[in-house]
Amino acid sequence: MSTDIPTSNLDFSMPPAEKLEALRTLMKIHQVEAWVVPSADPHGSEYVAAHWQARAFLSGFRGSAGSLVVTLEAAGLWTDPRYHIRAAQELAGSGIQLFKAGLPGTPSISDWLGQVLPKGARVGFYGAVLSSLEASSLGKALIEQGLKLEWGDDLVGQIWSDRPSIPIEPIYLYDEVFAGESRAAKLERIRAGMRSLQADYHLLCALDDIAWSLNIRGSDIDHNPVAVCYALVGERTVELFINPQKAPDEVRAALASDGVSLRPYAEIEQALAELPAGCSILIDPEKTNVRLSGLIPAACRVMEGLSLPYKMKTIKNPVELAGLRRMQVRDGAALARWLCWLEAHVPCGNVTLGAYTEITAADKLRDFRAQDEYFRGLSFGTIAGYGSNSAVGHYQSDPLSAPTLRAEGIFLIDSGGQYLDGTSDITRTITLGKPTPEQKQVFTTVLKSHIRLASASFPRGTRGQQLDAVAREPLWRQGWNCRHGIGHGVGHFLNVHENPPRFNEVNNTVLEAGMLLSNEPGVYFEGRFGVRLENLLVVVPHTGSEFGEFLAFETVSLCPIDLDLVEPGMLTRDERDWLNEYHQRVCEMLTPLLNEAEREWLRRETREI
Repeated sequence: MSTDIPTSNLDFSMPPAEKLEALRTLMKIHQVEAWVVPSADPHGSEYVAAHWQARAFLSGFRGSAGSLVVTLEAAGLWTDPRYHIRAAQELAGSGIQLFKAGLPGTPSISDWLGQVLPKGARVGFYGAVLSSLEASSLGKALIEQGLKLEWGDDLVGQIWSDRPSIPIEPIYLYDEVFAGESRAAKLERIRAGMRSLQADYHLLCALDDIAWSLNIRGSDIDHNPVAVCYALVGERTVELFINPQKAPDEVRAALASDGVSLRPYAEIEQALAELPAGCSILIDPEKTNVRLSGLIPAACRVMEGLSLPYKMKTIKNPVELAGLRRMQVRDGAALARWLCWLEAHVPCGNVTLGAYTEITAADKLRDFRAQDEYFRGLSFGTIAGYGSNSAVGHYQSDPLSAPTLRAEGIFLIDSGGQYLDGTSDITRTITLGKPTPEQKQVFTTVLKSHIRLASASFPRGTRGQQLDAVAREPLWRQGWNCRHGIGHGVGHFLNVHENPPRFNEVNNTVLEAGMLLSNEPGVYFEGRFGVRLENLLVVVPHTGSEFGEFLAFETVSLCPIDLDLVEPGMLTRDERDWLNEYHQRVCEMLTPLLNEAEREWLRRETREI
């Protein structure tokens, strides 16, 4: 899945053209010919609090990924294939040119700037929202074009009169009964890693890294239970840089008992500038912004590498895995109740569902999930696309124009919940009427792709990109392709997108037992319909032989796959066995949580084929 950034509290009443002209006035004052505005905050977050949604504010494009580049004469926005359709719709009339990254013939940002700017021109950006790695890469590319990259102050902030403040919601402790490991134990593991690298300090900037390391959670970013803060880990102490208003007394006391002291958020700059001469500090260049890295004294030894918690948190411990499996049963039961409810409200024939639209149907699913005592909100904004909207990879329903559901056509819903014992993410494509032969062919092909990955076994050392290709083969055979990665890592009551493990064409992360990833192949036919199927997988030990150890996947998501869209003749015996066995397990696990009417519905939906 992916989702949109929450923009409900941003002002979109002023046309983008007026905002861009105001920015250009400041660019002239600062003598820069171009200004780069990424979708980023100072912490390298994928989804950012409203305070840092400068790209959305300027352009009106609300997808979670994309970079806006403004010159004195033009503007362009680059976004990946997930958002090509959405971005074209939302940028219409803005004067901003859409560049579809990932497609042949699309110039990179540096190539385009090299075409439209004179040699020696200065390209600027706000130093707090571009990482050291990104700035270095872009800077080198611009040098090849004869251009200069320089970081500076926040120009967008100077024209954003009603800018939302940095969040001040309180943080809370994440109980070890759910985390499975104490704060002290996690810090000791981090320090052991520091000692092996001979690092005196480790700067943590990524919000989910800090939340995991300190067993705290927050609500500063919609759907992501994290808090805006930094952490500086030393051999004996940890300094947490956070707005003091955000830490209740009981949280302060618990943190202090493990040597964690609190300092104001803005003092991270002072702390870095005052590091003792001769010390060594480990920073993650992908998460540490240019402004901060530039404050570290020259007398310090800067060591660049992945944040130590970055990889640690991807390997779920036995307590997390047990909680995850229990949560998936409850989440699956909520989905089953919703699907049963939806069917009951779709009468036979071409008649409307009354007041139910994409949005109100998705709201109803949230209501079912919210009945769980451990539910703490959605894990991302639900993507609910009906009819041709199902072909918009990361569609966002508009309350003013969301179509009313009818007893016909395809309905794609990508949704998830945040629970104290885990994070869910699941997609189902269902038919609300009699499917066409083409729809059944597409759905069954996507199902074959899904099964291909779910049933894979592979030698230890296999990487995400290898299995991404394995999953795509049934699609490629039809001359189709999935325009997003086949899957991504998932956090434990943390971010629904968790790096580094992923299934995509470039990811070289080695898969290890305990990792949790999504399996979500999809195919989309613009203007007609789209199909995506998603479950979550846990990497588990499989077997050993003279050829070494092998791993496999356990599918932990539990929800029926719409058999009305399956063409059985297209499935091999092994694929039919997989589907029947999956449905048997779904029925066994969910039945105890459902009422009699829902059980009868579930038995029918998980029938053997």
